[in-house]
Amino acid sequence: MNAPPVAAPVLVTDWRAVPAHLRGATVALGNMDGVHRGHLAVLRAAHAARPAAPLAALTFEPHPREHFRPDDPPFRLTLLPEKVRVLGEAGVSLVLAIPFDEGFAATTAEAFVEEVLHQGLGAQHLSCGTDFAFGHRRGGDAAVLGDLAEARGIGLTVVPPVADAQGPISSTRIRRALQDGYPERATAMLGRPWEVCGPVVHGDKLGRVLGWPTANLWIGRHLEPARGVYAVTVALPDGTEKKGVANIGRRPTLGGDPQTRLEVFIFDFSGDLYDRQIRVRLVHFLRPDAKFDGLEALKVAIAQDEANARAVLG
Repeated sequence: MNAPPVAAPVLVTDWRAVPAHLRGATVALGNMDGVHRGHLAVLRAAHAARPAAPLAALTFEPHPREHFRPDDPPFRLTLLPEKVRVLGEAGVSLVLAIPFDEGFAATTAEAFVEEVLHQGLGAQHLSCGTDFAFGHRRGGDAAVLGDLAEARGIGLTVVPPVADAQGPISSTRIRRALQDGYPERATAMLGRPWEVCGPVVHGDKLGRVLGWPTANLWIGRHLEPARGVYAVTVALPDGTEKKGVANIGRRPTLGGDPQTRLEVFIFDFSGDLYDRQIRVRLVHFLRPDAKFDGLEALKVAIAQDEANARAVLG
C-alpha cells in the first residue's frame, strides 16, 4: 500500500454525507475489531484493486454484538478513536462508521449495497473476508455481495483468512490470548502490541505514598485482559514512548474497586498526565493479581514487579 498519509482519516457516520473528494473509493468492509493482520490483508486487497482511488474502511459503531447483546461483558479490542488511528496508519483516507441501531439492523442486503455502497460511497471496488455477512438477519454473504455489486458495476475481492500455525487469525483468538495472559500471542496476530487507550484519571494517590506514582486508566469498554501485573510500554501525549510496569485489576489488597482499572508506573518519568490521553501497550504478563497482607508486603511485591519488568523490557 501507499505510505501512511500525513493527515488522519476523515471519519464519517452518515453515508449520505461522504465528502465529494472521497467518493469513488475502494472500500474494505467489516467490523475490524483490533485491525489485525487479517483485516490489513483486506485493506491491502482493496487498495491493490484501484491504487489511484481513495481507500475507505466501512465499519459499524457500536459493534453489532454490542447492539444485539448489550449485557455481554465489554469485549472490544479497539474503540472507535483507536480504530480510526490504526486504520489511518494503514493508509485509509475515509472511515465510514455507520451507527448500528434497530433501523439499520433491518436494512436488507440489497438496500445496503444500493444505498450505502453504490449511492452513498460511489464505491468502485469492494473487499471483504470470506466470512463477511451483512443485511437483515445477516442475509447477505460474500457471494450475495458479489452478485449485487456486479449488477452495479462494482468489483469485489474476497480475501481468504490470514493464518498462523494455530489457524486463521481472528479477533476471537486475540481476545482469548489476552484473557489467558499471553499478550505476545496477541501482538503476533495484531502485528503490533495490544494497548489500552484513555485519559489519565485521579486515583487515591497511594502509589505516590508507596514510592511508585502511577497513572490510572479505567478499562471501560475495552476487553478486560487477564488481571495481574504486566511489563508495558507507554505512548505519552507528546508521542514519546516509555517503559513501565502496570497492574490491571480491582486492587483486592485495598478493599477492591467496583471497576477494573489499569495503574501504570512509568519508568524514568515525571510530569502531570491528568486528563491527558496515553496508550499503554501490554508486552509481557508477569504475575496474576494477588491480595497481600498489608502495605509493606505490597511494597515488596511492587519492587519485585518493577525489577522483573525492567529485566523483560531490557
